[in-house]
Amino acid sequence: MALENTTSTVLATIGTVIWCIQLSPQIYFLYKKKNAEGFPPLFMLLWCMSGVFMCLYFVVSDSYIPMQIQPHLFTLLCSIAWVQSMYYPPQSYRTGKILLISLSFYLFWIALEVGACIPLRSQYADGKKWPDLVFGIIATIFLCAGLLPPYWELVHRNGRVLGINFIFLAMDSTGAVFSMAAMCIGTFDTMGMILYALMIAMELGLFVSQGIWMLRFRNEELVVNKVEKSDVTEVEEKVLNDKEDLNDVQSLT
Repeated sequence: MALENTTSTVLATIGTVIWCIQLSPQIYFLYKKKNAEGFPPLFMLLWCMSGVFMCLYFVVSDSYIPMQIQPHLFTLLCSIAWVQSMYYPPQSYRTGKILLISLSFYLFWIALEVGACIPLRSQYADGKKWPDLVFGIIATIFLCAGLLPPYWELVHRNGRVLGINFIFLAMDSTGAVFSMAAMCIGTFDTMGMILYALMIAMELGLFVSQGIWMLRFRNEELVVNKVEKSDVTEVEEKVLNDKEDLNDVQSLT
């Protein structure tokens, strides 16, 4: 039993460490591009809401400390990426509007967690577990719903994933795998298992969609880009020739 608890804690800790930095590639990706096309604000807003209820779920149930830390870091990183998606084009919200929206969210998060966790934690210990189950269900719904806007973006781009960093997706799925392994070895959590499994499945769908797009359209896009580049080169050569002709005329006069 001691070995199982230790193994479960180690796996959960690995998952937490990965989730501590999982959105960092996405945040850097948006910062470098200065553009959030294909990364709709609704995506991260729904994940922020999911994270809030995940915090409630794991804190109220008094889960392992790494499992309690995990959703808080997840929500914080989601909120940063959410702010970026509002700040960069194509949304480009005003700074004052972004501050108002983000501050309202943080106040909501703090108020809900403090107001709900204090009374419900003792009730959970006494056997009243249905409120915590509701939190888990809400978190799962928000998490899965959050991946619907990226899928909607795929519809408009023939399945191409644009604006989402694949390192972020891979790390997110890997963190979920370690968290699932921790629950399988230690205390099995049905709702947590469903939540992580759905997330992995939907993120895998983004990888598959991008792979199919590359097989179908990548070569066509390279040909189009080559043709467009060739056209530009021809125009540049024509402009240079015209300039040379003009210079010859001027020298003769």
